[in-house]
Amino acid sequence: MRTVRKIGSLALGAAVSCVFFGQTACAGEEPVILRVCSWEEYIDLGEWDEEETITLDNGAVIFGGRPLYEEFEDWYRETYGREVRVEYSCFGTNEDLYNQLNMGDTYDLVCPSEYMIMKLMAEDRLLPYSDGFYDTQDPNNFYINNVSPFIQETLESNEIGGESWSEYAAGYMWGITGVLYNPALVTQEEASTWEIFGNPKFNRQVTLKDNVRDSYFAALGILKAGELTDEAFVHSQDYHEKLADVMNDVSPETIRQAQELLNQLMDNVYSLETDSGKADMITGKIVANYQWSGDAVYAMDQADEDGFELKFAVPEESTNLWFDGWVMLKDGIDEDAGRQHAAEAFVNFLSRTDNAVRNMYYIGYTSSIAGSESDDTIYEYLNWCYGAGDEDEELMDYPVGYFFSGDNSDEDYLVRTTRSQMGRQLYSQYPPEDVMDRTAVMRYFDAEANSAINQMWINVRCFDIYDVPTGVWMALLAGLLALIWMGYRKSKRR
Repeated sequence: MRTVRKIGSLALGAAVSCVFFGQTACAGEEPVILRVCSWEEYIDLGEWDEEETITLDNGAVIFGGRPLYEEFEDWYRETYGREVRVEYSCFGTNEDLYNQLNMGDTYDLVCPSEYMIMKLMAEDRLLPYSDGFYDTQDPNNFYINNVSPFIQETLESNEIGGESWSEYAAGYMWGITGVLYNPALVTQEEASTWEIFGNPKFNRQVTLKDNVRDSYFAALGILKAGELTDEAFVHSQDYHEKLADVMNDVSPETIRQAQELLNQLMDNVYSLETDSGKADMITGKIVANYQWSGDAVYAMDQADEDGFELKFAVPEESTNLWFDGWVMLKDGIDEDAGRQHAAEAFVNFLSRTDNAVRNMYYIGYTSSIAGSESDDTIYEYLNWCYGAGDEDEELMDYPVGYFFSGDNSDEDYLVRTTRSQMGRQLYSQYPPEDVMDRTAVMRYFDAEANSAINQMWINVRCFDIYDVPTGVWMALLAGLLALIWMGYRKSKRR
């Protein structure tokens, strides 16, 4: 029953109090203006057709009538008794957002990726969430009451400058990276390694990502393959710490080796791409594509509609765990308690389970929201998407407890599905625990390492002038002198 809508409410409380955050919200009071900036096509815009209504086994009915940021304005007024107006805008890349901020654009709440969150934390540009935001006794604090324990543990266990990510960031969407492939032309074994991008069998039939972090990660996976798959390394007590260190190696020698490797890969790949890889896979222009899990789901859905199959494989060496999260900017909030309260309420509103389902349905990515023991809407949506009936053949129990309860043996979170879902949409949205065990977060690089890696990428994307042979330079110089001499002679004749 699963679809991805992207092409390319409850009123809480019987009465509304006039008291807001220690202040009186009276008639005629100026509304709070909340400036929100997020990725394009990254929030449900509503306007669903009636037949798109989702009815789950727990009785939840999901329907998108209007954009969620507009519905938030109504919910906030009904819940807190004060008007809020959301100014919602978008950015295309993390770097675009960063440049917008540096050029003077002012936002209160933004949704960058993990490494940009780390960068903004390191630059002291973020405001920590209030203690009240994490109060589990507040029924309107949907985020802390519904966030996946796996996501929250990831945020809490990673730090910048001794400060936990969880103090500054609330998870929104998450996923991993891997290889989207055509199983009619590529075997699972061939797709389950980063080395596929240098495999001459698929010359000019594979694509890498047109950004330095993703392509550098793939290069490390190839360069360090022997170490990453060594049994002693994999079974070491501090495996995850070692894995993170290896996949974040930015030593000069490793950067040099990565540049040499990526230059070789450029001779084998069809192109570098950011968003066209999905369409190229669907049309058959390429047979394998470096892909984010959410876009892999979208491509598989579209291929299914066209009558052929695509699959998603996770390299055996390692894979990148990424997430996008909501953070508040100091310059935007500017010590305004009312604006900060509205920003935190916006995150909470999107973390309500019905709204999390709406966003997953619209975007196709996986929400950081899991629900709770008293609200299993997210799990029921997962069953609605991928659950199989007893009449289906080759059934299996697919455990997702690591995400929902923190215990993968939890029998309350077993999805009864078909074996064909291995390597397909369910596998991509909620990878098995053994896959998650070999994930690594790519850290924020300091200024020196960032400069070196960016220069490496420029050399790969263009060419490294230092690699041009002396003879070529001499030939170019001779040609230039000849042109100058010919021009001189013509001018003399005139």
